[in-house]
Amino acid sequence: MEYKDYYQILGLNKSASKEDIKKAYRKLARKYHPDVNPEEKAAEEKFREINEAHEVLSDPEKRKKYDQFGSKWQQYEQSGGKPEDFNWGQWQSQPGSSYTYRTVTPEEFEELFGGGGGYSDFFETLFGQTGGRGAGGGPGDREFYYHARPRHGRDSEHAIQITLEEAFHGTTRMLQWENGRKVEAKIPRGVKTGSRVRLKGKGEPGTGGGEPGDLYLKIKVMPHDRFQCDEDDLKLSVPVDLFTLLLGGHVTISSIDRPVRLDIPAETPNGRIFRLKGLGMPNLKNPEQRGDLYVTVEAVLPKHLSRQEKGLVEQWRNMH
Repeated sequence: MEYKDYYQILGLNKSASKEDIKKAYRKLARKYHPDVNPEEKAAEEKFREINEAHEVLSDPEKRKKYDQFGSKWQQYEQSGGKPEDFNWGQWQSQPGSSYTYRTVTPEEFEELFGGGGGYSDFFETLFGQTGGRGAGGGPGDREFYYHARPRHGRDSEHAIQITLEEAFHGTTRMLQWENGRKVEAKIPRGVKTGSRVRLKGKGEPGTGGGEPGDLYLKIKVMPHDRFQCDEDDLKLSVPVDLFTLLLGGHVTISSIDRPVRLDIPAETPNGRIFRLKGLGMPNLKNPEQRGDLYVTVEAVLPKHLSRQEKGLVEQWRNMH
């Protein structure tokens, strides 16, 4: 069984004061807490060792017993003895012994983000087996635990791509994670690229009875083959024949949700922009309120003119 140097684990020497032990423990517990290092198994094991070392060195009786044991262990090793042959009997917890519970204050808990659990064979052999959880354990029971305040779960973010039509009408997405968790995400009307949609309570689960965090959907509206977005406004280019621009008339435009008639006055210049009020995108905060549609007319010149048609154009040019 491996001897554990609790002083070395906390980065202290044997003359460390109670305050030194407390400061070292808090600093290391913050650094190696599993919530801070969720993907690192080594950090979780280190956190257990830190808790175990603090459990012993912060208790005067345990520390005294540990200090006495440590010197005996070193003497035994130096004399060539094997760890498995060491006489543990005089150091082990005897039947009828009782141990008190130590509860970390809420302030300490907040500083450390939460609490530990789990002890090595070395600890259990020296101080006795772990007893029942919670208050009321029988003789020989011991426990070191936290009265944890409920902690709110972490918020998370997920990127979503949607079409312009989905942004106009609103849509849903079924999100699924590797662990099998599924969330039906409702995306409201009027979202834009960069919008963050909050799904309350769909983030990481809380601890100690705390509420789960929120899930934020980061929206990206994919480019459209006809429309361009500018906040709540839409922009559209429409081809119009030369004669309609010169003589006046109308064209039918397919807006994002319905066909619309656009009246074009005579002698409309190429590239003129028409504003069609209320035919843009819905406003995210007030979907009944919509932006505008800006239509740019682009002249379409006639092709494959006949000789007679070219002659008429020539006459027209000579008139000017």
